[in-house]
Amino acid sequence: MEKHEKIFRLVGSNIKTYRKKAKLTQQELANKFSGDRTKISLIENGKENFMFSTLLDIAEGLNVDVKKFFLPIKKD
Repeated sequence: MEKHEKIFRLVGSNIKTYRKKAKLTQQELANKFSGDRTKISLIENGKENFMFSTLLDIAEGLNVDVKKFFLPIKKD
């Protein structure tokens, strides 16, 4: 397992969860910050070595504190 793979998967999974809670498609989220749908897909699947500025843009687009991407989401 790549050194940072676990955190990439956690962050990606959390972004996907928050995006779905916001009822946004990947394209709609990408449009909120002039992003790319493909990049959102890669991040959500833990396959993108993202820049922190991209995470800040995504967090703003989802109206979520960026630190929540790094914490396990409690299942209801």
